[in-house]
Amino acid sequence: MTPPRQELESAIWERLKSVHDPELHRSLVELKMVKRVAVTPEGRADLQIELTTPACPLKGTIRADIEKALEDLGLAGVEIDFTADVTKRSGIGPKQEIPGVRNIITVGAGKGGVGKSTVATNLAIALAQQGARVGLLDSDIYGPNIPMMMGITGRPVVSDNKILPLEGHGVKVMSIGMLLEEDTPVIWRGPMLHTAVGQFLFDVAWGELDYLIVDLPPGTGDVQLSMSQRVPVTGAVAVCTPSSVAMQDVKKAIMMFRQLQIPLLGLVENMRGFCCPNCQTTTDIFSSGSAEEMAQRYEVPYLGWVPLHADVRIGGDTGRPIQAAATDGPIAEVFRRIAQNLAGQVSIENFKSIQHELVQIKT
Repeated sequence: MTPPRQELESAIWERLKSVHDPELHRSLVELKMVKRVAVTPEGRADLQIELTTPACPLKGTIRADIEKALEDLGLAGVEIDFTADVTKRSGIGPKQEIPGVRNIITVGAGKGGVGKSTVATNLAIALAQQGARVGLLDSDIYGPNIPMMMGITGRPVVSDNKILPLEGHGVKVMSIGMLLEEDTPVIWRGPMLHTAVGQFLFDVAWGELDYLIVDLPPGTGDVQLSMSQRVPVTGAVAVCTPSSVAMQDVKKAIMMFRQLQIPLLGLVENMRGFCCPNCQTTTDIFSSGSAEEMAQRYEVPYLGWVPLHADVRIGGDTGRPIQAAATDGPIAEVFRRIAQNLAGQVSIENFKSIQHELVQIKT
């Protein structure tokens, strides 16, 4: 006779086949996300579910769906241990992987002044705060602002022919700004930019990273082309403000990423709406809704919007990004949600690449 606990565990497995990942739309069992099913002596279900990212935006939904699927099995309760194993892109072709780096995410914009570096910095910190291993590469050779924004003043050293990145707020950071005097301009032609980008990608000891966030220079130039040609970029984030000029330029950025065959992970709208600290009235300094409309028109995920707030600027100027300085504040929560949405899109893109590769193998 089969022991009751074993029967109950088998029943739990069967019920979990009906629970789907809300983003990948496949069964948790089929996706091999269920790592442990056990019943305790007290009659509680003891489960381990391995998510595709520690910043999963729908962890609560998955928990609720599991509890609902098991609710009539007579269990004394359901305990779920959520772990994470960040996925990576499949089928990279001839491009060179960076050892240990699972996902390369570029953050770009069609023009300067839209807060691209601010978004990249705070998203990197937000992902790290949620348990991911994160690196931040400043590839804006002409205007490297990331060291100042991350509060990094030291210089990296070389060990075993590799540059050791510095760390700030739980994120590994590399920038040409760490190698130059503060007032030294970079006056390089395209081939030199290509070489520098290659060194920052392959000659830096990044170690094991779930996400390498790359802050691109504004526009559609040499660095963007070098990135697309040399490494398997998981996807890109486009940053804009609600102004008409920014909307016009972000269209070019979207089309650039598509021409370079870099998936668009989403659009982030920065500096939308100013909330007066005295009267609490919100004023749309530029406009409202245009970025969401554009995302819908070009079928790009809309990751979220960031309000125009003095603390965001102050954090960048003082080396204490708001995501690190005010972890529990409302603006930090905004960046946290955007980071979760981004992590979800990375998982979706990686799943699509795996499915595409399987189809190619079968055919």
